[in-house]
Amino acid sequence: MNLNICKLHHAAIIPTYGTEGAACFDLHAATVNSAESIGDVVYQGHPVIVDTGLAFDVPPGWMLKIHPRSGLKFKHGVEAFSGVIDSDFRGSVRILLESADDHEDTPPLRINPGDRVAQASLVPSPRVTFTVVEQLSLTERGAGGFGSTGVA
Repeated sequence: MNLNICKLHHAAIIPTYGTEGAACFDLHAATVNSAESIGDVVYQGHPVIVDTGLAFDVPPGWMLKIHPRSGLKFKHGVEAFSGVIDSDFRGSVRILLESADDHEDTPPLRINPGDRVAQASLVPSPRVTFTVVEQLSLTERGAGGFGSTGVA
């Protein structure tokens, strides 16, 4: 499948897959908190906005799903906000990075232009119609949630 992209910034990096079996492609920082050449530090209470410098021509019936990178989360406690890029959006894709409070022993992470900050995938997003009914179909689980199927 082909996905048209537009470089809106000279430092934008074309996405690539990290490995042959990777499900998502990597998104890189072009600017960090609007800085052209210097980065910014992500620490608790100080979110950083990263601009990829790229716009995507997402086809109708699809969405571009932004996912966090596991390495940033596990090693630094930094996570990209999991977002959705709609098929009719043509602006530059920006990523919000936040630091978790559960990594107090990890030093703040400096994000610089060129760094891999998130990953994305193209996901089907069918339009649905809604029908109001008196009762939904019955299932064994029913309305049980939040641990209703057990811990292990």
